[in-house]
Formats: sequence, C-alpha cells, structure tokens
Amino acid sequence: MQTVIINFLDQFVTFMNSGGSVTWILFVLNLFLWFGLGYRYLALQRGTMGNVRRLVNKHLKKGQKQSIRGVLDQATADAIAAAKEARMIGQHCRYYIEDAFTPYRNSIKKYSILVQTIVVIAPLIGLLGTVIGMIETFEALQSSAMFSQGESIAGGVSKALFTTEIGLVVAVPGLIIGRILDRQEERFNLEFDQLTDIICTKKDL
Repeated sequence: MQTVIINFLDQFVTFMNSGGSVTWILFVLNLFLWFGLGYRYLALQRGTMGNVRRLVNKHLKKGQKQSIRGVLDQATADAIAAAKEARMIGQHCRYYIEDAFTPYRNSIKKYSILVQTIVVIAPLIGLLGTVIGMIETFEALQSSAMFSQGESIAGGVSKALFTTEIGLVVAVPGLIIGRILDRQEERFNLEFDQLTDIICTKKDL
C-alpha cells in the first residue's frame, strides 16, 4: 500500500512539474476554489421543502417543539423570536427581523467573491504559463538547444499549452457550480424578504 502511494505521489509530482511553477499555482487555486464551493454548498442547505408561509405557520403552531433543519428553518425561528421581542417593547418588527437575518445573509454569501475571483484568474494564469512556455520554446529553437536535446517544436508547444488546459479545467467546473450556488443564494434572499413580510403581518405572535 505504501509503495502504491509513493508511486502515485511521484507520478503526480511529475505531472505537475511538466507545466512548471504555474501548474502548482493553479493547483493551490483549485484547492481554495473547491473549499469555497464546498462551504457554500453546505451553507445553502435549505432544510425544508415547504413554502415560507407554511413554514411560518408550522413554527407558530409547534413553537419550541419544531425540529430545526437547515438554514431556512433556523432563520424562520430566529425571525419569529425577533418579531415577538420587537412587539413586546413596542418597536417595529421589520428592523428586528432584518437584524436576525443578517448572520444568515452573510453566511450564504461567504466565499462567493473568492470563487468568482478564482474562476476569472485561473484561465489567465494558465494563459500566462502558455506564454512563458512559448517564449522558452522559441528561445530553445533559436539557440538550437531543442534539437540537441532531441525535442521537437510540437512537443514544446504542447507543453506550453498544458497550463492553459489546466486553467480551464480549474475554471469551468467552478463557473458552473458557482453559478448554481449563486442562484440558490438569490432564492434564499428572496425567501428572507418574504419571511419578513409574512411575519410582520402576523397578529398572533
């Protein structure tokens, strides 16, 4: 087992070194990208399939006995508690509910900028690696070093284009999954607004 792991690591290092230092930069960016996507995926778990009005009624009916599942459930419970507190002291409940929703809005938005930034810069870094590789290839061609080492122009160009390929491999899945999560975030923000309107019009809190 240990031998298999060592062989795998050797092959991985060889693969990464074939693209130069730019490939390692893209590898680190890929780790940050999937960390951000994983966090956002977990933070955007709705927890319930019902609409927000039914969810509010269920919380008002069951109270503390209501089981909490996911972000929307917890946010609804906190919003109802904030509205009750506001009415007890004679304040407008909308501001209290918005304050209760603030941590949830921040949580579902966290790392979205990181994901968007990596998706944008990964192809550019890959292109930079390609430019560097092409320059090295033509310099070797000019000095005839490429011929003395038995390498071909096609092999040098192929190696140079490798980093562009890696950059796209990093960026495209991040772009697709990130956009799906962004749509989910927009849905949550809309539901938070709906919850605010519904809870503020409830007279039986």
